[in-house]
Amino acid sequence: MALLPPPQPPTDGPLLTGPADTGTAGSGHPRQAEDSYVRLMVLAVFGVFMAIVTPMAISLAIRVDQLAPGHEEFLGYITGAGGLTAILTAPLFGVLSDRTRSRLGRRRPLLIAGTFVGLVALLVMALASGVLGLALGWMLAQVGWGTVLALLTASQADRLSEEQRGKVAALTGVVQQLAPVSGALLAGALSGSSLLMFLVPGAVGAVSMFFFVRFVHEPDSRGMPLPEGRLDLRTLTASYVFDPRRSPDFAWNWLGKFLFMFGLTLTSTFTAFFLAARTGVSVKDVSSIVAVLGGAGVVATMLGAIGGGFLSDRLRRRRVFVLIGACVFATGAVTMALAPTLPVIIAGAVLGNLGLGMFATVDQAVMLDVLPERQTSAGRYAGIYGFSTTLAQGLAPLVAPMLLLIGTCGGKNYTLLYLIAAAFTFLGGFAITTRIKSVR
Repeated sequence: MALLPPPQPPTDGPLLTGPADTGTAGSGHPRQAEDSYVRLMVLAVFGVFMAIVTPMAISLAIRVDQLAPGHEEFLGYITGAGGLTAILTAPLFGVLSDRTRSRLGRRRPLLIAGTFVGLVALLVMALASGVLGLALGWMLAQVGWGTVLALLTASQADRLSEEQRGKVAALTGVVQQLAPVSGALLAGALSGSSLLMFLVPGAVGAVSMFFFVRFVHEPDSRGMPLPEGRLDLRTLTASYVFDPRRSPDFAWNWLGKFLFMFGLTLTSTFTAFFLAARTGVSVKDVSSIVAVLGGAGVVATMLGAIGGGFLSDRLRRRRVFVLIGACVFATGAVTMALAPTLPVIIAGAVLGNLGLGMFATVDQAVMLDVLPERQTSAGRYAGIYGFSTTLAQGLAPLVAPMLLLIGTCGGKNYTLLYLIAAAFTFLGGFAITTRIKSVR
């Protein structure tokens, strides 16, 4: 497998003012973005995903096995702590970017800062002498690279027209799957050096962001009016919530993405240990199998992402592709849960990648379609939408170790883990398909 209910609103209403949101596409209608922007966005997403997903896919597992042999549950705790850290920071930096007034624009200053923090975090993980240091590094990585990913999403909300959203989501969805495969190959080749295993993927992310920041023009924001209200603790606290009654379609899309990502993270966190248990090889040596799985899923992911994204734009229908993607992924998870041999595991992984590519691509297009207050608060709502992923990535690794211990005598119940993952992913697609009304 590849790697990914709203609270009550504040009493003083939404943080940033703008036209009343009806739960539809929002108030702004961006003009069609130029092709160079699309190419640089795809490159940036590839680089950042390689930097942040490579540790989750293989590098962290190798380091945990080195620092605490026989305690694979530590991997779940570390990734869970990182996910919860991202939950606390994503909307904060989204709001700050909405309010940033600089010659470089609103998004670029924090994109630069986030990239720098992400590189420092990878260095911390590479040099960590214990599990605690490894955990602190991963938490810092979520702050840095997580902020960059959220702001790239906000940039898409700023720049993409409705007719481009499925296509760009498809292209970025493809590279999101190519990045872990490339990262696993790099990590396997560099597994003898903890420093290079983390820093080489980080360098790819930094270079891709350099090109994006350097060549994507963003207007000077110093002349833009500031949103109403002071930037104080109360305002920042309010940025973490929204009113689902004003934005019901955004709320249902948030919940559906959370359910899907919860199920996905149940499996992706323990991919290395699952493969080691099923194939009888060491965790350190499993990177080659991870790469084979990723390679086998690349074509399937491209078919799912490009097919779902382009067709959803052309047919102007999103929800049916979301449901198909969730069902296909769930089928792949069940196949892996019951797989007796490596070829069957590979078949399940291919199905999972096909479903994931379609779901993630079209769901992102749905999110951009229903984004509230697009003109004034795109960064804030992109951060809130990111909760659906970061909250799932924070909670699922904490729940997974308990599921692995159910009904076993010293072993790990990966069959149950993958079956539960299949149920959650199906429910996510079902919620989006049946409850969202403003998107066909």
